[in-house]
Amino acid sequence: MSDSRAPGDRPLDGVRIVEFASFVAGPSSGMALAQLGAEVIRVDPIGGNVDYRRWPLSDRTGESLYWNSLNRGKKSVQLNLRTPEGRELLLALATAPGADAGIVIDNAVGRPWFSYEALSARRSDVIAVRVEGRADGSAAVDYTVNGAAGIASMTGPADSEAPVNHVLPAWDLLCGQEVVTAVPAALRRRDRTGQGAHVQIALADVAMAAVANLGWFSEAAERGARPRHGNHLYGSFGTDFAAADGSRVMVVALTPRQWNAIGEATGTTAVFAALETSLGADFTTDEDRYAHREVIAAVVRPWFAARSGDEVRAQLSAAGVLWGPYQTTADVAASFAREPDAQPVLAGLDQPGIGSVISASAPARYDSAYSGTEAAAKLGQHTDAVLASVLGLDSAELERLRGQGIVG
Repeated sequence: MSDSRAPGDRPLDGVRIVEFASFVAGPSSGMALAQLGAEVIRVDPIGGNVDYRRWPLSDRTGESLYWNSLNRGKKSVQLNLRTPEGRELLLALATAPGADAGIVIDNAVGRPWFSYEALSARRSDVIAVRVEGRADGSAAVDYTVNGAAGIASMTGPADSEAPVNHVLPAWDLLCGQEVVTAVPAALRRRDRTGQGAHVQIALADVAMAAVANLGWFSEAAERGARPRHGNHLYGSFGTDFAAADGSRVMVVALTPRQWNAIGEATGTTAVFAALETSLGADFTTDEDRYAHREVIAAVVRPWFAARSGDEVRAQLSAAGVLWGPYQTTADVAASFAREPDAQPVLAGLDQPGIGSVISASAPARYDSAYSGTEAAAKLGQHTDAVLASVLGLDSAELERLRGQGIVG
């Protein structure tokens, strides 16, 4: 384990959470809560849940990089959930006594035996946070809600009419963070009032709410669907430029100071002053920079094309331009190998069953310290230890359960 904080010094130390979830939203929330110090016990069916072999897989060992990355720092328990006794063990773990226990994260839609009613019947103050596809109980995943929210129709080249899916599961990740917010909020309420919580978070609701909160649906109600703009920033000036060696940077101007820096770096301040006069525009405003974005890009594009990527990056930085590089994930991995401290949130980790991997701390720094990172457990690694410590099962009982195929 690589941990920059002392044991017992993390915000959720002492809190126990049982996670019965798969794919991204639920597991990402459990990982984030573990990084905050919670004891997160992930429970899987024997042999692993449906995401246990999810791509990408390691070329070295064939193990899932996806699963091992999203389940860092958790304890792993395997139970035969097709049997009444296996289900009973999961229910007992989820509702075990303790002021900082009785907290469950799941996406077990369609399993009446693991409903809130079943949980609360065993512990009235249980905190149960359920990730759903849609609020009506029907299925949804990131790709389906992204298209339904209108984002795929706004993404992609300006001359294309086909929807463009994103690669990043943004709504899954945002949904996971909603869970991270819900758990300590419900725990705080329980500490004050003794009241449990039944929290339901639908992935489709997360997407719709986020787009509404950006004002994009209100914009569409007034103006119709927003057209595609390719890599241009909407509502101000920002786009990508290619250097002479083919490397690319994204340049953005959201403030007058950032706009002036572009002119200073590229030697085009006088050109833009003349353009403002001829066009009757004021490029210190978002509106006019956006309206004339193609003209602005055409003026500065030759400056980028005449310089190497190193020259472009150095001169933009010297002038105080707001910019960022375009990199592949392979570029980031190679950079990490050369200079591991360049991105301090990233950390090298020896993942059993895979070998060296690139991991990460939680992005939030408490008292200036990163959370550190920890390897994912082997599937079922903590089954005996958890059942013994939480439920008090002795070795003879564990042997019986294993012999009957109840535990893995």
